Amino acid sequence: MDGDFRTEFVRRRAEGGKHSALVLNADYRPLSYYPLSLWPWQEAVKAAFLERVTILAEYDEVVRSPSLEIRIPSVVVLKDYVKPQKRVAFTRFNLFLRDEFCCQYCGARGDLTFDHVVPRARGGVTSWENVVAACGRCNLRKGARPLHRSGLSLNRPPRQPEAEKLRNIGRKFPPGYLHESWMDFLYWDAELEA
Repeated sequence: MDGDFRTEFVRRRAEGGKHSALVLNADYRPLSYYPLSLWPWQEAVKAAFLERVTILAEYDEVVRSPSLEIRIPSVVVLKDYVKPQKRVAFTRFNLFLRDEFCCQYCGARGDLTFDHVVPRARGGVTSWENVVAACGRCNLRKGARPLHRSGLSLNRPPRQPEAEKLRNIGRKFPPGYLHESWMDFLYWDAELEA
């Protein structure tokens, strides 16, 4: 990843996410990449006040109470390590993330649904190993037929993803806005420019 890629995703903040704080685990990695682990500024200030986090970066803006003034945190790190989950829940979102938000038959992106490789009408089960992301066109084309009779083929066989692999796939899909103070913590293992 080069510097242009990183800065390409620094956007003007949306009003709804104004002054969110990036939340890092005690190992200085985000709790999650997709969705990105963010707290509203109020939660970040509360956690800092309760000494549950250390503030690593701040916005220029401050909030005040009658007895306290604090700059709004933009990056916080938890003082206690939260062990990441090893098991990945079988959800539509995680399925789309595993398949990188593209149809596993034609590679199209966008309006996705999911498809049973072995149709349920033929005994197929709803599991990581039998369900893939599919565009509406390919899903209709395949219908309830077996894969070999549909004229379609899979780009890659469906498998249950490991939690760490799914987190790494999530890094490929940054949100529409990334504050510049977050960049060093999101892409710390990216190749540096010479």
